[in-house]
Amino acid sequence: MRKKQYSVIVFDLGNVLIPFNYNLIIQRLDKIEVGVGKKFYDLYKKNYQIHRQYEKGTLSDTEFLDIMLSWADHKIDREKFCHIYSDIFSENKKVTSLLPGLKEKYKLVLLSNTNHIHKKYGWGNFPFLIYFDKQILSFEVGAVKPERQIYEAAENFSKMPSNKHIFIDDILDYVNGAKALGWDAIQFKGYENLLGEFKKRNIL
Repeated sequence: MRKKQYSVIVFDLGNVLIPFNYNLIIQRLDKIEVGVGKKFYDLYKKNYQIHRQYEKGTLSDTEFLDIMLSWADHKIDREKFCHIYSDIFSENKKVTSLLPGLKEKYKLVLLSNTNHIHKKYGWGNFPFLIYFDKQILSFEVGAVKPERQIYEAAENFSKMPSNKHIFIDDILDYVNGAKALGWDAIQFKGYENLLGEFKKRNIL
């Protein structure tokens, strides 16, 4: 029997397992008051470092929400904002349908740039998460892709050599970050493409 090339399959979350749509935030805020959504999102994009700091865990929930509510002109309270900000995810069921079969042969790790509010109010209850042996989340480990430390956190969990890991992410910089550590990695370009890449490597 051919020896397995990989021991650990590491998946990104956003736009691989769960597509997301920030336009939903704009639409919902605009229902509260016309123009608030666009103003909010323009500020969000212009000050994207705030989003990144929150993902990295260097801003607390309170600090982040204070800024977000000011950008929304304090038209909503914290709880309402958390729901509006987080109800943007859907499940790519074609991709998540692969997880049970993969779980039988490999350790599965989730590795994501994400934040506490999105996990708590958004994606944290998706049923497919049960197939993952570990979630490596940027706000918990204090590092974001493509920083070396977040990939190393996955290796620290798996206890496997770098070349036994394969990573799937939609963003090329993050794919290259994994390759820099000696992982194999696939840029996600859709379900059919992923199947092809898996078959080339005898993963499926």
